[in-house]
Amino acid sequence: MGNTLIIFLILMDSTLQTPMYIFLGNLSFLEIWYTTATVPKLLATCVTKVVTIPVAGCIAQYYFFFSLGATECILLAVMAYDRHVAVCHPLHYSLLMSGQICLRFSAGCWIGGFIAPLLPTILISQLNFCGPQKINHFFCDSDPIFKLSCSDTFLVEALGYTCSSVVILSSFLLTMSSYGNIVVTIIKLSSLQARKKTFSTCASHLTVVTIYYGTIIFAYVRPPAKYNFTIGKVVSVFYCVITPLVNPLIYTLRNKDVMKAFHKFLVGKKFLLNRNMQEL
Repeated sequence: MGNTLIIFLILMDSTLQTPMYIFLGNLSFLEIWYTTATVPKLLATCVTKVVTIPVAGCIAQYYFFFSLGATECILLAVMAYDRHVAVCHPLHYSLLMSGQICLRFSAGCWIGGFIAPLLPTILISQLNFCGPQKINHFFCDSDPIFKLSCSDTFLVEALGYTCSSVVILSSFLLTMSSYGNIVVTIIKLSSLQARKKTFSTCASHLTVVTIYYGTIIFAYVRPPAKYNFTIGKVVSVFYCVITPLVNPLIYTLRNKDVMKAFHKFLVGKKFLLNRNMQEL
């Protein structure tokens, strides 16, 4: 509901139709589908006690979960670049982040994210599964799937971990590079008030980046032999459920423009309600 509200406000309020909020709308739309890949099946399992999933459904869940996760990594890097341009090159912002460029960045995030796990998913679909076929997880993550296969999984594991590491680390380094330049620019500002105001425009995004990358790097950028299923399930709750849940709160409670647009929306609704009551 929080992510849907952010999308609605961005579409309805013309003051929010800027590159920063277009990217935020993409992130909110992404978070809705990101949780949809895993949480509904988890809730259905808890309610109905039916703890089975078809192999095809499991592979589909794997693909959509990792493609949406890769899209979020790329999108967070693009959002960091947007803040970098706004802080470090304010006079060129409208040129470097025009509406057309913004749409290209958004499309690139989605296309790149959905291409990244495509080959590992195809290879996983070719594996043979045997044994108890019990997934030691609440969704079809990579390591639990590999443990169930009686085929040689070395190639697909190596390819899967390489793809995830490249996407996560490259996006993380690009994000940190943008924030490094932002910090240098903020330090050079002479006024303390100007420093606080400039940093406040990046604080929400930096909070989301810290939470998200802190958990996915721990989960996916490490040798397969080091995987602990119990710890993995606990950590995955953060990036599967908690991060998408708190993102709307972080961006709305710390963002005056979004709160102003929400207040304007409520005032408009109240005005229409009062006018309808008077006509009755």
